[in-house]
Amino acid sequence: MALGMRIAVELVAGVVLGLLLGLGLDRWLGTAPWGLIVMVLVGAVAGFMNVYRVASGQGYAAGFKESRNPRDHVE
Repeated sequence: MALGMRIAVELVAGVVLGLLLGLGLDRWLGTAPWGLIVMVLVGAVAGFMNVYRVASGQGYAAGFKESRNPRDHVE
């Protein structure tokens, strides 16, 4: 259940952050609605990338790097 909540929060946080940044850019630059549209899409992509990273188990430890050599894999 904790993993499901983390995945939901990662996805929603990316979209909400993109929404807020898009609104801010539109107010600052006067480019409504293009900043909002672009930043929501960027936030959604970032959210999906975070969900993929969490679901695949990447990025849990500092300096984590997946080895491409099957002989380096220790079980």
